[in-house]
Amino acid sequence: MDKIFHNPDIKGEIRAISSKSEAHRALICASLGDKETFIECTDRNADIDATASCLCALGANIDRVQNGFTVKPIGEVTRGACLDCNESGSTLRFLLPVAAALKSDCSFAMHGRLPHRPLSPLYELLNDNGVCLSAMGSNPLTVSGGLRSGNYSIAANVSSQYISGLLFALSVTEGQSSLCLLGKVESAPYIDMTVDTLAAFGDNVSYDKEQNRFIIKGSSRLCSPEKISVGGDWSNAAFFLCAGAIGKKSITVSNLDLSSRQGDRAVLDILSSMGAKISTDDDNVTVFPSKLTAVDVDAANIPDLVPILATVASVSAGQTKIYNAGRLRLKESDRIESVCSFLSSLGADITATDDGMIINGKERLDGGETCSFGDHRIAMSAAIASLVCTYPVTVSQFEAINKSYPSFLDNFNTLVREDVL
Repeated sequence: MDKIFHNPDIKGEIRAISSKSEAHRALICASLGDKETFIECTDRNADIDATASCLCALGANIDRVQNGFTVKPIGEVTRGACLDCNESGSTLRFLLPVAAALKSDCSFAMHGRLPHRPLSPLYELLNDNGVCLSAMGSNPLTVSGGLRSGNYSIAANVSSQYISGLLFALSVTEGQSSLCLLGKVESAPYIDMTVDTLAAFGDNVSYDKEQNRFIIKGSSRLCSPEKISVGGDWSNAAFFLCAGAIGKKSITVSNLDLSSRQGDRAVLDILSSMGAKISTDDDNVTVFPSKLTAVDVDAANIPDLVPILATVASVSAGQTKIYNAGRLRLKESDRIESVCSFLSSLGADITATDDGMIINGKERLDGGETCSFGDHRIAMSAAIASLVCTYPVTVSQFEAINKSYPSFLDNFNTLVREDVL
């Protein structure tokens, strides 16, 4: 669908939705637990639903209840099931090793760009260690055999999701395992989130810093805490926090844990370094309209922030360089090219590089027609860009927001001032 934004003026307060990243991890651990778990999670989206559906296909019983999920763990593993990941890369990469560890002999169905997104080196690691996978690129992808405890190594600069998936899987294989991370670790905060969630479920995962490896004491079951809460999502809150910095009025986002392990909490530090005025009070963060200046952004640990930070940079004085973002070419879209394309179509001065982009800030953008490229983060960034455009912005394929933030438009509209409707 097309969505038109008529140079809105927004102000007010919204509540951050539940973290997609935390919800994935809680659902997986609860499904591998020893008893029922209640997951407090007020929001859902297509990716969370995909993970819940796949876990149910493996034998868990997950009921959506008021304010969360009730998860009855996998008892007898359902063998031969088809797990539909929809377009969720997290679901596939987390559950592929888990399904192998459970000896489920299942298949994974994929949609959108997901079948074309790479699985190396996870694919090779599994294939070399007792797991039989159908040919790379096949859809559905079939899995047979079983992952055993042992000593494993994997490149750490490709996807943190591979590492998380292996940590989940090795936690429910009998015997101790180790997982050595080769090279520079990227998106490290996401790995930390996985370790934290496993710890909440009683798993004994330790990290040997000198050897750059995890030691995992496996067991057949994780120990359920009976209840776990999913925090507010910093990745999606970032859109409105950035809107506060580039718009005309302040915006407050509540339900944000300032001590969260979520890597995208770094949005506050980056906005502050650009000159944004920010105040915090308990779980509330308020960002005020500010005169912003360019900074260089290392995106190695915060790839999901790149679309909205590039939007902010397009109206910040000076030249911004975003680098170490090469993995964005393998997201729901080639996110380096799609960011440059959508901002260029609105009048920004932006150029793609091999691993990022260079942006020369302007006072305002023009507006016009642009496309989300079927990418949720591009769609939402384009909506926020409309705040600094002279003319209306039309965004095609805006329904892409359903992947991570289906209530984005509702929240956006609650902030539109009545006197400018």
